[in-house]
Amino acid sequence: MKSRQITVGDRAWTVRVDGPQSRHSVLLLPDAGDPVDVYDQVCARLHNSDLRTIAVESIEGLDPAGVTAILDEIGVPWANVAARGTGAELAWRACATGFGRFISLVVADRGHPAAIGPDGTIADATVPPVELPTTVLVTKNLPRAVADASGRFVYGEFRVVEIDVDNVATEADHELVTEIVLRTSLW
Repeated sequence: MKSRQITVGDRAWTVRVDGPQSRHSVLLLPDAGDPVDVYDQVCARLHNSDLRTIAVESIEGLDPAGVTAILDEIGVPWANVAARGTGAELAWRACATGFGRFISLVVADRGHPAAIGPDGTIADATVPPVELPTTVLVTKNLPRAVADASGRFVYGEFRVVEIDVDNVATEADHELVTEIVLRTSLW
């Protein structure tokens, strides 16, 4: 994959852009502490489905405005988003505030920040709902009840899929890719 440095303000992020030139791009946001190649298997499979991938190597310090700036710098007018862990939390926030910029959302390990979390608290009640087709992947790190509670913060088609793994990107890449491809297709 081709690495590229994207500078936004005084911060720089490394993104790995690859795949066929297509009008369909998938932005992949990792969990904190994930290795830079966490999405390599996912990207290879997505390229076979004629999808371009933009994998951010680390989301440390990245916010929704930075996500949009990265897409602007690469020249992507709209993107499908897939993320896990803290990357999923960022994805919820970016998609909730970037209306018209994102086509679909697939998240694992995190429910919507305004939904009741696994510990019974709400992370951030100010995050608006997303207006996108959304899939939440229930893993060992996300109870089904949290995923279901996120549905009231999705103004679009909503799916919950259970996958009994810790890291969906490395242990169930084929299932993650299937959900992403389903969201990128206009049926």
